[in-house]
Amino acid sequence: MMLIVTAPRLMLLDSASLYFRAYFGVPDTLRSPQGEPVNAVRGLLDFIARLVHDHRPEELVACMDADWRPQWRVDLVPSYKTHRVAEAAEDGEEEVPDTLAPQVPVIEQVLDALGIARVGSPGYEADDVIGTLTARATGPVQIVTGDRDLFQLVDDARGITVLYPVKGMGNLQVTDDALLLEKYGVRGARYADMAALRGDPSDGLPGVRGIGEKTAAQLINEYGDLAAIRAAALDPGSKLTPARRRNIVEGSAYLDVAPTVVRVADDAPLPGFDPALPREPLYPMTLEELSTRWGLGTSLDRVLEALATR
Repeated sequence: MMLIVTAPRLMLLDSASLYFRAYFGVPDTLRSPQGEPVNAVRGLLDFIARLVHDHRPEELVACMDADWRPQWRVDLVPSYKTHRVAEAAEDGEEEVPDTLAPQVPVIEQVLDALGIARVGSPGYEADDVIGTLTARATGPVQIVTGDRDLFQLVDDARGITVLYPVKGMGNLQVTDDALLLEKYGVRGARYADMAALRGDPSDGLPGVRGIGEKTAAQLINEYGDLAAIRAAALDPGSKLTPARRRNIVEGSAYLDVAPTVVRVADDAPLPGFDPALPREPLYPMTLEELSTRWGLGTSLDRVLEALATR
């Protein structure tokens, strides 16, 4: 008799997306005993507790931005995320609220003490870590993010879904191909093509002039993919209007590089790590010290309870 082993269910956290959301969603009146804000720390812990309790993953990885604006993307599209760089910053660091930046090392220390895998890759964003781990996965994957760019990884055939917070962690949009078709008119496999065509001002991607989200989806459904749309723009016999044809051709230089920038990498080099979600903290003494120092209170208690009872 053949033994069938069910692959562990993997949950991937877009950590920066979630702790930014926690920072802006949880009152900064939550303070440490010394008076420092800990709203992002405690908010993220509350998110993790809710996710573990509700979805019971067997493996969980907190994916980190080792480089929030990789040079290889900037080399292709120089405007990539330029608006997110503080005007006064001379070191190219991302503009992060003053009271959030000091909380990030605390988040990292707490995750490490809990024994929750925390993974980044030099020269790559958290999205790329998520893309690489998703490509390697042999079973279902749940990606938790507030970033729509990761919708491109949705794949019903492989059981890859995105849990997208609509309001906190209590209202998550379970994003599969059916939902993407309903909301955007394309499946996950073609979402990156649509995103490249329409552009994204929040990421400094100009897109093709005159093509918004609905038009991009319409073109993809009519021609199949970005390469076919570009070929149609060069074909005098295609049904494209003269204005649309002209805009696509004029956007050729951008379209040559945009897909590489928009698509998440699936080959980022990753360190060795254990993704298994612990039932008890890896370093309980360190965790207790962190809890006392930062006043993590019931937020940490909820995580520990969720880990122990999943």
